Amino acid sequence: MVSIQLPNWDSRGILPPVLPGAGGTDPRRSPYLIDLFMLLDRFASSPERKRILNGFLSFRQMLHRLGITKGFQWLDGSFLENIELLKNHPPNDMDVVTYYELPTRMTQASLVEKAGGELEHGNLKEKYSIDAYFSELGRPLDVRQAQSLTYWYSMWSHRRDGLWKGFVQVDLAPNQDDTARAMLLTLGGFEL
Repeated sequence: MVSIQLPNWDSRGILPPVLPGAGGTDPRRSPYLIDLFMLLDRFASSPERKRILNGFLSFRQMLHRLGITKGFQWLDGSFLENIELLKNHPPNDMDVVTYYELPTRMTQASLVEKAGGELEHGNLKEKYSIDAYFSELGRPLDVRQAQSLTYWYSMWSHRRDGLWKGFVQVDLAPNQDDTARAMLLTLGGFEL
């Protein structure tokens, strides 16, 4: 994955949906393709944010143990906004949609069985501080998948008040995770 420049929050405390100065058809737009290092560099700015990032990395580690290593993740929610300025409180969690490919010879049923309840929404929020959703890649596009993709894009490209905003995408491959975790632990200032 090739990362692109991630714009700063604008005066409204959001990531702009298109890189400032870029034209309407410019590919430097949301979802911004970034790597884990840029994610940490930009958003590990408080103990609460570091705790959420630690949970996110642990969530990815669990997915990798299950064999889910191909795909990408869309990240959004108040975590990607300057919520501390906007609402005077830190983010509670990070919203994550994982678009993944099933490993060869694995089915949805065998994945759920192997996970043993770890993929249940409530468990993920409590254990990892993420609001997690999933969508399988690699199947022919059908109506349900098209509706799911457009749902997430439309929900995440706007705030509830209708304001356009941006969000980010990270690759699901595990090649940066160990270094990102070491980087986060070096930053310190949060409880595990």
